[in-house]
Amino acid sequence: MQELEYPFDSEFILKKSKKLKKQLLESRTDFLTKKIAVLGGSTTHDIIRVLELFLLDQGIRPQFYESEYAQYWQDVMFDNPELVAFAPDLIYIHTSNRNVTSYPAVTEQAEQIDALLEEQYEHFRALWEKIADKYHCPVIQNNFEYPFYRVFGNQEAVYVQGRISFLNRLNEKFYQYAREHTGFYIHDINYQAAAYGLDKWADPFYWHMYKYAMCMQAIPAFAYSLSNIIKAVFGKNKKSLVLDLDNTLWGGIVGDDGVENLEIGQETSMGQVYAEFQRYLKAQKEIGVMLNINSKNEYENAVAGLEHPEGILKPDDFILIKANWEPKSKNIVEIASEMNVLPDSLVFVDDNPAEREIVAAQVPGVAVPAIGTPEQYIRVLDHAGFFEVTELSEDDRKRNEMYKANLERQRQQSSFGDYREYLRSLQMKGTIRPFEPMYMARIAQLTNKSNQFNLTTKRCTQSEIEQFAAAKDYLTRYGKLEDKFGDNGVVSVVIGRKDAAAGALHLDLWLMSCRVLKRDMEYAMMDSVVEACQACGIGTIYGYYYPTAKNGMVKEFYASLGFVKIREDEEGSSCWKFEIGEDYEKKNAVIEVEAVVAK
Repeated sequence: MQELEYPFDSEFILKKSKKLKKQLLESRTDFLTKKIAVLGGSTTHDIIRVLELFLLDQGIRPQFYESEYAQYWQDVMFDNPELVAFAPDLIYIHTSNRNVTSYPAVTEQAEQIDALLEEQYEHFRALWEKIADKYHCPVIQNNFEYPFYRVFGNQEAVYVQGRISFLNRLNEKFYQYAREHTGFYIHDINYQAAAYGLDKWADPFYWHMYKYAMCMQAIPAFAYSLSNIIKAVFGKNKKSLVLDLDNTLWGGIVGDDGVENLEIGQETSMGQVYAEFQRYLKAQKEIGVMLNINSKNEYENAVAGLEHPEGILKPDDFILIKANWEPKSKNIVEIASEMNVLPDSLVFVDDNPAEREIVAAQVPGVAVPAIGTPEQYIRVLDHAGFFEVTELSEDDRKRNEMYKANLERQRQQSSFGDYREYLRSLQMKGTIRPFEPMYMARIAQLTNKSNQFNLTTKRCTQSEIEQFAAAKDYLTRYGKLEDKFGDNGVVSVVIGRKDAAAGALHLDLWLMSCRVLKRDMEYAMMDSVVEACQACGIGTIYGYYYPTAKNGMVKEFYASLGFVKIREDEEGSSCWKFEIGEDYEKKNAVIEVEAVVAK
């Protein structure tokens, strides 16, 4: 919804929230429903009201539990029955510097302040540990914003008695905890307050009159930032930037002005602006954001512009370069198709509002931010939170290279008349094993990202993945695949529940990354599951398919493996059965699979 896209009108959102909610609920039916507990150290009703809008816009329909005012700690530590019964999928702890119960006194010495710091930290650490033991769900915790006054003036962060010094140290303890605990995320309200303007953010009127931790007008910006973490946790991040060239990555039109006259680099102020933007995009690539080009240009001119000696981004930084005179909406669709992703994974960045409008109208789902003037490009993309980081795996860092290697595979495929021979030419090697600690984050990430090849669309947090791995009555498998073009990383996940009494395995989850579709990895995974079943006396496997707007491609997946459909309901959900006979013949014939221990 355009009204909820950054940059947005906060006053409009606050005034029209009921109307916007109604429109959002009528606009789609394929919401991901999640239960979110908001535990507040201050008034949270209006935060929830606005947060719901942003989550609905991102495809998440939230159900909320809201603690009573300032009961965030008590609700958890004393097992509030309503919270326990609610069984949240995510807990958000909304505290601020107003919830720090003791600050250093001017007369206190360093040792006393250290003890006070530990006391304040322990108050929160005990809360987080109780949540981990009781609820096994992700936690989002605010850090602490700066106070709106400084007793020590400019030395407030220098003196150990200063509140800024104290909050900085307390924040660092929070950050260290986040580094050491998966599924625990910091919502950086210290940055949010600074970006908004601390004097306005911390207007004391709103605290003393309404017990708001911030001014009313800041709530939409705050809620939007929080929603970005939540949608990232639940797999709603975008995957790729699709970038225009002229007056987007550099100043000028390469075909008219020539490469030598483009504004990029240190010679002019605008050249510096574009260089800084390219540097920002390069950093995005390094955390796993895929880069593509969509430009109305001759291909040779586009490449020449990207090879400008002062440019930060080079042709090799992009997966696809669509530089032609086709409509940009057509190019966008082709980019999605060639990368084997859905259009709603893409963010189209173009300085031309007419081009943005055409793409937005012609390709539903693509994010098309109004990026403003070149000086605003970074701020708009950064605050929009399209690629909010919650976990950063090695596969994320290598994603661009993996997708480029996939394009090489596709090009080689076209030179083969026999598809089986093509697969053998890839010299594929697979590793299929029970879940292991070093891949838990990636496995959880896959369950929240893969939509087209996900038979039940079961979503799992990392802590849940760890529980499945440890449970004796569950069978787990992850699959890695590499070939002569490179390593695809972890690309497939299976979770099955054992019913020893019935001699059956129920497949609760089977998913695969779309970048390895039609590579026979599903056959290798099936062989591994059957082998594990045979080792523990299981003779029957049940598979389940639950249809969504995105996973229609796997509706008949189990049939392709030899399963028999035993029932299907009116919504299209189906159950499939496979009897493992003594004469089971392995289905994989092209992937060399590393031997695996059964579990």
